[in-house]
Amino acid sequence: MGLRASIDLGTNTCLLLIAECDEKGQVKQVLSDHSTIVRLGEGVDRTRELGPAAIERTASCLRGYADICRAAGVKPEAVVCVGTSSSRDARNGARFYTRIESETGFRFRVLSGDEEAKYTFLGGLLPGVEPDSAAVIDIGGGSTELITSSGGLSLDIGSVRFTERYLKTDPVTDGEFWACEQAIDRMLGDASGPASARLWREKNASISVLIAVAGTATTLAAWHLGLARFDARAIDECRLTRGDVHRQVEELKWRSHAERAKLPGVDRGRADVLLAGALILWRSMELLEFPEVRISTRGLRFGILSLPSN
Repeated sequence: MGLRASIDLGTNTCLLLIAECDEKGQVKQVLSDHSTIVRLGEGVDRTRELGPAAIERTASCLRGYADICRAAGVKPEAVVCVGTSSSRDARNGARFYTRIESETGFRFRVLSGDEEAKYTFLGGLLPGVEPDSAAVIDIGGGSTELITSSGGLSLDIGSVRFTERYLKTDPVTDGEFWACEQAIDRMLGDASGPASARLWREKNASISVLIAVAGTATTLAAWHLGLARFDARAIDECRLTRGDVHRQVEELKWRSHAERAKLPGVDRGRADVLLAGALILWRSMELLEFPEVRISTRGLRFGILSLPSN
């Protein structure tokens, strides 16, 4: 395939990957990897609309990404571009993407929850991990996916969604924290309906390796390792125990947003939603009985490189 590029536009973050790929779309060499917090899904849980400020932040980011792609020798119309949770939820999502195409040349497709799970799993696997023994958890801003080689599950619990819904003060109150934790536990433990994490785990009892992708996981790893700068190689080698994540949750709980942003590896734009994301990871490990999690800097943007251009 040669030179390829992909954009993963999520509820909180917009990611651009430019890489040399083999004929199957597998990454041989990463040439450029960018992450920008745009908070596209701000308020979507309440209004079901992409807000004006969020649209402008995201449009500005994507105009910059178009310049980066052209400078690297990739035409914007050849970039594989996907939108996820906030795009599925927002009534004005199609209008937003029409504008983006006219301004940048990027043509987006909105992935279903099942498609997002499939390509996140393919992209998130770490070298040396057997696919049949692994599950990938992707904690996004609007939703969380649990994925194996045989399929996935998408739950409407995300770091932005649950911060806006439950964690409204700075720092959070005990009541807000407990309400958020209880809501996560209810969604993970509910055995009714098709989206049951508990039943998913029962069907995948042989899975022994949990891999976490996306910004919450990589931020917690960077903080755990005390990284002053992002180091993909070090993060891809990081393992967090259930106790490690629990301790991080307890520390984030009493810190203000400004104090969290001073922690190593914590971006100011993620500081306010990191507690909800960490809480989702900890409760998932607890209720689904995973004693440790491996962290991957890879994910959806790697998996979709196998798709044709939009």
